[in-house]
Amino acid sequence: MSALSEPAAATAAPPQRPQEQLFRLNRSLPTAANCAAVERLEQRWIVAHVERLTRATSPVRSRRDWIDLLHGLLDEERSGSDAGRYLAEQATRAQFTHVVREFALDGLTEAQNFFPAVPRLPIRAQMALMRVLIDEFGCGNITQAHSMLYADLLAELGLPTEPEHYLAGTADETYRFLNAFYWLSQRAPRIEYFLGALAYLESSIPNAFRVQARACARLRIAGGRYYTEHLHIDTFHTEELQVAIREVEKAGGLDATRLWVGARLLSGLLDDAFEAAVDRARTLS
Repeated sequence: MSALSEPAAATAAPPQRPQEQLFRLNRSLPTAANCAAVERLEQRWIVAHVERLTRATSPVRSRRDWIDLLHGLLDEERSGSDAGRYLAEQATRAQFTHVVREFALDGLTEAQNFFPAVPRLPIRAQMALMRVLIDEFGCGNITQAHSMLYADLLAELGLPTEPEHYLAGTADETYRFLNAFYWLSQRAPRIEYFLGALAYLESSIPNAFRVQARACARLRIAGGRYYTEHLHIDTFHTEELQVAIREVEKAGGLDATRLWVGARLLSGLLDDAFEAAVDRARTLS
């Protein structure tokens, strides 16, 4: 898989949609002009969104309280949604393919936007995050890398396997989910936002991906291995993220409220992206 093409400069004619432009810039050469354009787009969107979430969030006193809140959120989501049940039990192959296409940019660039968080963490927390990243990249085995498993799924469904094919067609809801981690890992004022978001993501995926795994089994799609791989490995990743959070606390204190804001941020963005993708898929004949 090739890297995404870089825009020549932030002053070049931008894509019409701000979220697509932001994604392209996030993966471009970090010139002063590009970085300034990223900050302008993020200020209007995610910075303002996090400020609203923070105002609406009661203070969280401790890491233990944060864990209780996270478990409560996961318990609420475990019952599933109408969109999830439809995808698992009724979606046609064409409808399922539409959803897979919608998340192609995510699958083909999986975890690449996590790396900037590493130097922002104390060393023991870095080790926990790196253990997660090593898994994401197949422990150095290209056939086991999560992005390659997604490429295999795309190929089986007759879809392109290069990210460039999906830049124009990816929906804003999906771009918001993708773009959030670039801000969380690099420009969020505190690393707790990133850790809370990623801890939520890794904790929620084993339950969420059962929907796609069931659809693949029903539709006899062998590439469903991408989803089943996450059903067990993300349980380990959940534990490692809690290790990282404990190490941050030991190294200099922890803002548990920011952990919770990060989790709520990702929960909302991911739910919006999935619901919108399934809604559009259901309109297919």
